Order: sequence, then C-alpha cells, then structure tokens
Amino acid sequence: MNFAVLQFPASNCDQDAIHVLKNVLGHSARLVWHKDQSLGAVDGVIVPGGFSYGDYLRTGAIARFSPIMQAVQQFAANGGLVLGICNGFQILCEAGLLPGALIRNRSLQFRCENVFLKPGSSHTPFTRSIPEGALLRIPIAHGEGCFYADDATLDQIEREDRVLFRYVDAQGNRSEESNPNGSVRNIAGICNTARNVGGMMPHPERASEPILGMADGRWIFESILAELAERQKSRAA
Repeated sequence: MNFAVLQFPASNCDQDAIHVLKNVLGHSARLVWHKDQSLGAVDGVIVPGGFSYGDYLRTGAIARFSPIMQAVQQFAANGGLVLGICNGFQILCEAGLLPGALIRNRSLQFRCENVFLKPGSSHTPFTRSIPEGALLRIPIAHGEGCFYADDATLDQIEREDRVLFRYVDAQGNRSEESNPNGSVRNIAGICNTARNVGGMMPHPERASEPILGMADGRWIFESILAELAERQKSRAA
C-alpha cells in the first residue's frame, strides 16, 4: 500500500509515522509537503502530530488552509482513508472533516503519559483488527486534547457508533480519573459518518513495536491495512 504522510512546519511525528509504515509494516510511505497541491497516487493519508504552524491562533487553525488540505478534502470525499493523530485530529476538526473541537486540557497543563484506551466501535477501518475485549496502552502528548462537542453532536456520534476509542483505566473502566484531558464522555477518537476519516489524540505510531515497550498501536495501522486490502480485492473482483 502507498501512504502519504503530511508535513507542516513544526510537524514532529511525521518521521515516526513513516518509520512504522515503511520499516515496521513494510509498506510504501512518503512525506507530502504542506504547500503541495496533490497527494499523488496513494491508498491512505496520515495527518501526523506536532505543532503545525506553531499552534498559532489555535491548534490546526492555520494548517486547515494549507494547499494540501484541499487535496485531502477531495481524497476523503472520494472515500479515501484519512487518519489524523493528535495535531492531525485537531486539523481534521478545524477543516470540518470531523465534528467537534479540541480545546485546552482540563488541567491547563501539557499531559505526556501512557493511557489506556477501550475501542468503541469495531466496525471502522481504524479498529477492525483489534481483538475483541482488548485494551490498548498508548502514549499521549498534548496540551489541547480535550474533545468537545455539543450534546446533539455527541448523541449522533454515539448513535451512529462512531466513537473509535475512550479513555479508561487498566481494568477498562471509564472514569474521571482515567480521563487525562477532560474530553467529553471520555472520547479519545472518532470517525466521520462515512467512516473513512478518523482522528485520535493518542499516538499509535509511538507504540507500534516491542522495542518501545508497547506495541498496541500497531493494531490501528493493521486495521487500516486490512481495510485497504479488502478494498483492493473488491476492485479486482
């Protein structure tokens, strides 16, 4: 599979995403600069973490106007798979590809720690390969990771089974103590109505190989690869 990993000024997880896709999973991945106007021939897009444009104005607010985002919008509209991680999640919300917004952490502090995630829906391209009942241990690193949306939007997200992950404790229980940033309903990631655009605050690319001490993030990338393989098979039939 071929992946495009976007690169904005002050992106800092783009190389990590490239490493996982190429060196860990054995697929093709290349950086696409924010001023480019085309993604090229790709099967999936990763919008990585970091501090695009220094997080001026607010996180993701400037990146949404980058030339490359027009290509991402079109790619998503055509059904292409897009995953936004941390700052990438913020950018996708600002661009209107995902509902809601990411605001300052409840503690008003930058949180950098490992968290436990419980998959919400198993019927998405981003969670389909995660074993039933599994809890994921994945790191976070953000100051504005508190997911917020109004009740009507939240109810719709839940009604349509579009919660990718929730913050939980080591036993899988949802609580205020297990919620590192104050996100409403402990939501750590969501997808769009069409289920082809996903966003999450935790960093699976930092937890995808045993040498890092945790490899649960690999399930997310393997889910995407399984979805793409199925699509490719359907086209060939």
